[in-house]
Amino acid sequence: MGVAEEIAEWIREQVEKAGARGAVFGLSGGLDSSVVGAICRRALGENVLGVLLPCNNVSRDEKDAMILAEKFGIPTVAVDLGGVFDAMLGLLPEGRPLAEANLRPRLRMAVLYYFANDRGYLVVGTGNKSEISVGYFTKFGDGGADILPLARIYKTDIAPIAAQLGIPPEIIEKPPSAGLWEGQTDEGEMGVTYRELDSVLKALEEGRNPEAPGPVVEKVLAMMKASEHKRQPPPRFFPRRGGPA
Repeated sequence: MGVAEEIAEWIREQVEKAGARGAVFGLSGGLDSSVVGAICRRALGENVLGVLLPCNNVSRDEKDAMILAEKFGIPTVAVDLGGVFDAMLGLLPEGRPLAEANLRPRLRMAVLYYFANDRGYLVVGTGNKSEISVGYFTKFGDGGADILPLARIYKTDIAPIAAQLGIPPEIIEKPPSAGLWEGQTDEGEMGVTYRELDSVLKALEEGRNPEAPGPVVEKVLAMMKASEHKRQPPPRFFPRRGGPA
């Protein structure tokens, strides 16, 4: 059984265990969302929904998302969040660019859960092991999901899975981007390539000394430390014995 088949079986098990009827996911036109969409379709048949969530994005992303949906027969719906995003910025005081950019994934998360609640579906996230390990996701945004089928797959190991699934080459080869702003790329924002990142993460996981340059290793370690709160549930206060209930 190949990795894609294992993930598909796992998705079916999670949906059944939750008593859900299917799965909903964002279709961004990127590699990870394309792989998630194709595997969910294989796992659940017609009981899936791919949601296109443009938010002042470039048109190529929507085009690639529709190419993927048509190739795999994924039912889709599009919700243009550009107007809502602009309206929210108009209501809020001017903030740092990153604070504004993170509104996009948080708006998208809200819409995905709307469809999930309406249809009795689970929200399937697209985060991979590389990004989760260093916190490269928006807390309560694209990090908000019911299940994460790629959470144990390194980014550099996803392209071979995509090729086996028949994902179009133009999607596989496209520079990864979270779509936070025009021209944004994942590697440019992180300051390390996925190849460098994965080499460090795999070495640490296997108990080896990373072979990457010192500054790259230091950067990855710093990202892991700074993002630990993203991988943990919110801390809860427990009163001392005899304290307020």
